[in-house]
Amino acid sequence: MTSIRSFSSSHSSYQQGRIRLGAVVALLILIGTCMLAWWIMTQPPRIERTAPPEPLPSMVDVMSISASTQAPHLYGFGRVEAEQETMLASRVAGQLERFAPGVVPGQVVEQQAPVAYIDQADLALTLEDAQAQLANAQALLALEQAEQQRARSEYESFGRQLSAERRALVLREPQLRQAQAQVTQARVARDQAALNVERATLVAPWRAMVQARLVGAGSLLSQGTEVVHLVGVEQFWVRASLPSEWTEWLEMGSQITLTSRGWSEDATREGTLVSMLPSLEENGLQAQLLIAVSDPLALESDGPALRLGDVLRVSFQPTIQHQLISVPSAALRPGDIVWQVDEENRLRRTPVTLAYRGEDDALIRSGLTAGQRVVTAGLTQPREGQLVRIRRPSDTPAQEGDGS
Repeated sequence: MTSIRSFSSSHSSYQQGRIRLGAVVALLILIGTCMLAWWIMTQPPRIERTAPPEPLPSMVDVMSISASTQAPHLYGFGRVEAEQETMLASRVAGQLERFAPGVVPGQVVEQQAPVAYIDQADLALTLEDAQAQLANAQALLALEQAEQQRARSEYESFGRQLSAERRALVLREPQLRQAQAQVTQARVARDQAALNVERATLVAPWRAMVQARLVGAGSLLSQGTEVVHLVGVEQFWVRASLPSEWTEWLEMGSQITLTSRGWSEDATREGTLVSMLPSLEENGLQAQLLIAVSDPLALESDGPALRLGDVLRVSFQPTIQHQLISVPSAALRPGDIVWQVDEENRLRRTPVTLAYRGEDDALIRSGLTAGQRVVTAGLTQPREGQLVRIRRPSDTPAQEGDGS
């Protein structure tokens, strides 16, 4: 019994020793793991640094330039206005009797054709009275001439010489001049009355279209009352506006092509540049030109009719030409700068002198030489000496700002 107890006690002590040793080992492993984790977390990450790849040069579109004798195609807009326009007014007082047949708005009246008739009754009476006054004055002149003849005979029989003043009185020269003056006054009154009768018929001063009747038949007119609005049909004007710097390309008498959105696609009219006005347009300070268009209402020719107030597009083809270089307007940078590509495919900033700049193209007078390559598209923020790639025909077309 004693030996069994001794074995059991020693076995229990052995088990307790093994447990303590395992706990120590586990604690050491835990501490080591924590220290390793702390070391890993406190070490900075180590990334292999490599040099970035060099960016590809920007791809641009270029054109090879050449000089030629040319002129810009200029265009602008103008408004149609009448060359001849009048408010035909009465020159005598009276009642408007009637308008002539065909005198209605939109109809054409010929030159010197009757337009309206004013009642002539009072005017005819005035003419008759003036004719009677003239006959009376002529009779008085005849009587005075007979008196003068009698006075001359008496003076000659008297046989004495008088002074010039007394002789004029004796021969009744003042009375004769007075009678002659009265005849002249009566004749003027008669002619004025006859003229007023003639003026009672209003006539068109030139071939015109009736724009409007301003009064109705039966209206009582005074001298100067406007009766009818007439517009000449022989010629209209188009008042056009162009930038002042374009006027150096224009010559008086050159032909102008006119088009309108209201006409058919292929319809045009021709005009002639007749003058350049001395004042600038108020809105935009552009030069004002006057273009004459014959037969504007197409009364005697084929083509669209011009209407007063219509806005037309005017196209100029200048006869003056110079040796110039044509480039797209997109190739120009602010300050009249273009970028060209040298033999090493590097950008070169080049100032130029413009002869003309339009919406689509520009003409360069100086600054470039034939054969140079000018960039037309593909630049965003160009730099002097920047390396670029020339886009080939098989590549995607460059867009403005393309930096690929």
